[in-house]
Amino acid sequence: MSEDKDLMLNIQMRFPKLSKGQKLIAEYILKHYDKAAFMTAAKLGTTVGVSESTVVRFAIELDFSGYPKLQKALQELIKTKLTTVQRIELSDNLINQENALKGVLKADMDNIRATLEKINHKTFESVINRIFSSRKIYIIGLRSSTALADFLGFYLNLILDNVQVVQLGISDIFEQMINITDEDLVIGIGFPRYAVRTIEALSYAKTKGTKIVAITDSLLSPLAAKADYTLIAQSNMASFVDSLVAPLSIINALIVAVGLREKEKISNTFKELENIWEEYHVYAYKKED
Repeated sequence: MSEDKDLMLNIQMRFPKLSKGQKLIAEYILKHYDKAAFMTAAKLGTTVGVSESTVVRFAIELDFSGYPKLQKALQELIKTKLTTVQRIELSDNLINQENALKGVLKADMDNIRATLEKINHKTFESVINRIFSSRKIYIIGLRSSTALADFLGFYLNLILDNVQVVQLGISDIFEQMINITDEDLVIGIGFPRYAVRTIEALSYAKTKGTKIVAITDSLLSPLAAKADYTLIAQSNMASFVDSLVAPLSIINALIVAVGLREKEKISNTFKELENIWEEYHVYAYKKED
């Protein structure tokens, strides 16, 4: 299917030709797609009163290779629409108190594995080149992505001297970006549910001819629609908490790649910082015997 939003229309159009059991599945998905997205084929079958094999045949009838593909399409459809309260209600289908540690760690491992498979290495190298060729680098990530933006900004500021993290605060984000030009670079970070202000900031930068990098979860993301370069990091949720493990790995890779090109400079910087940290007791140092 070309776009996830076509899924409901596809089910409605094929409804008259479905078998009796398949119609029960279709009706349930049309009414409760938010719940169906996190059910196994067996669970969905039990819920509507049909066999697991009927659920699998229903997915194939919709031109999916199997039920997992249909389930993924449903999850893509809802992940930008679920409220936090709905996520909490649905999390019982994904994870529970007894297996929270194992379940979350496994989900994060799956996200990193999927990100490694999806990431475009040429795009990644192009982003590194653009970072070094830009007059100034603006980083923006709001809501749950604020931590990612701050982390990227913290380390890039130790390596480069032209980095600014755009933040919500006393001044509006547009005031912080007022001097942006086509010689600059904006790195926008956002995952479902996408922060409107981040999207607006990228739109504003685009009107100035500024090159844009999006670190987001999909090429269908509203951030990707504004971007010249898109780095995809999978962030499928295990519960009501957004998974930022894979995005943070991408950001770590960016920092390391930039640092490797400025190895001598950062070596001198950190030598000086070590002296400052020791003098002003920034970190706990082990006392000499």
